Amino acid sequence: MFYHVKELQYNARVSKPDPGFASMLLEQFGDANGELAAALQYFTQAFSAKKVHPDKYDMLMDIATEEFSHLEIVGATIQMLLKGVNGDLKNAAEESEIMSLMKGQASKEEYIHQAMMNPQFFNLTGGGVAPVDSQGNPFSGNYINANGDLTVDLRSNIAAESRAKIVYEYLLQHTTDPHVKDTLRFLMTREVAHFQMFQAALETIEPNFPPGVLQSDPRYSNKYFNLSNGEDIRGPWNEGKSPKLGETWEYISDPIAHVRESKGMTENHESTSSRSLEEVDKKNKELSKKKSQEVKAAMPDGVTQWSKY
Repeated sequence: MFYHVKELQYNARVSKPDPGFASMLLEQFGDANGELAAALQYFTQAFSAKKVHPDKYDMLMDIATEEFSHLEIVGATIQMLLKGVNGDLKNAAEESEIMSLMKGQASKEEYIHQAMMNPQFFNLTGGGVAPVDSQGNPFSGNYINANGDLTVDLRSNIAAESRAKIVYEYLLQHTTDPHVKDTLRFLMTREVAHFQMFQAALETIEPNFPPGVLQSDPRYSNKYFNLSNGEDIRGPWNEGKSPKLGETWEYISDPIAHVRESKGMTENHESTSSRSLEEVDKKNKELSKKKSQEVKAAMPDGVTQWSKY
């Protein structure tokens, strides 16, 4: 059950109309990295977490609801930036607030041209907000990532918050309005907060690596293929121990020769991993059984009820 409170979570304000920036800000309304995508993604992911991870269900629903709040802030800001578009600007009224910002006919025409970068404000939405990006591309359900495995979904969310945060950084460079900047900084900061929440939630799930149930094959899990010409570059991604499995990286300096000698990685190549195929198979079976029992136990036989009244 949702309950709408008419006040915004953050007191969004705008100093003056700016249709050009309003168009850019649509990236955070209807784009793949925007607030609508985040809200629907976390909302969708929450359903599969409800019974098995009820605490994570609560978190996902809370953050999804906050993202809807942020969508409202973005939409309100866009609408305030469009002040004058729906009425005065289309009528070219000289006494309108937006026209008072102009000095001379050339400046006025340039301002109108900037507003027309996204003609949907005039021709499709009548000076209103729509679930599209800055280029007018409609919002798509393809933006939503929900895999039914919480360790996968939480990692998707961490990436989503990272992308949204950097978009706000870029947007901040394109407005000089101090009130709009304050709003964008608030929204950007909440992305950082959500990033930490998802990271903390992921760390409470054990095991959480590798994502899913099945373990990785030790014959291939620690090989690094040097597939670039020029100087060999080494770092913790191809030398020393791997960060999660603790295996020693095997640097394949000549991948072509390695593949040919091993007949396509199927013969004559020994694993340097301390894990064996037998151990991996045993762990696969144990973890599969455990995860299956968790899901079945969370959904007992008989009538199923979602809520507790």
